[in-house]
Amino acid sequence: MLTNKSILITGGTGSLGKALTKHILKVWPEVKRIVIYSRDEQKQFQMAQEYSGDEYPQLRFFIGDVRDRERLKRAMKGIDYVIHAAAMKHVPIAEYNPDECIKTNIGGAQNVVDACLETSVERVVALSTDKACAPINLYGATKLTSDKLFVAANNIKGHNPIRFSVVRYGNVMGSNGLCNSIFH
Repeated sequence: MLTNKSILITGGTGSLGKALTKHILKVWPEVKRIVIYSRDEQKQFQMAQEYSGDEYPQLRFFIGDVRDRERLKRAMKGIDYVIHAAAMKHVPIAEYNPDECIKTNIGGAQNVVDACLETSVERVVALSTDKACAPINLYGATKLTSDKLFVAANNIKGHNPIRFSVVRYGNVMGSNGLCNSIFH
């Protein structure tokens, strides 16, 4: 399914982003390109050390923040699928820095939606959390809002054939891996 496709993973150096990258490269070695989009240059450097350019020429590293819509649009040129895994996810840090959590988890989500609508992306999957179901903290509330933005994007896409989906990874038990749940 991902053979000859180009994929961008926001938050690609995070735990889920790295796991998805490993899984995609193992199951779909003929993937055309995987763009790891994150704002952490050190994590990108470390991940690039794990995946040599000689062995994994389809892997690209793109420094950027989901808060920057123009940078997202540039990164999405030629991308078929977007997996949105970027988030501020630490509950105590989000509670202490609510404005930063809102800018990343809600504003960043809206930027991803907008950038996808403005480029030729075919399919978008936003990774969520079980904490978005009846949220009791800011993290859960921002992820619920993000989920709503991605689902609502299907209503405003017009004639654009793009599809937006949300996966709450706490609810993917029993699947054959997150990628299989995302793309089927």
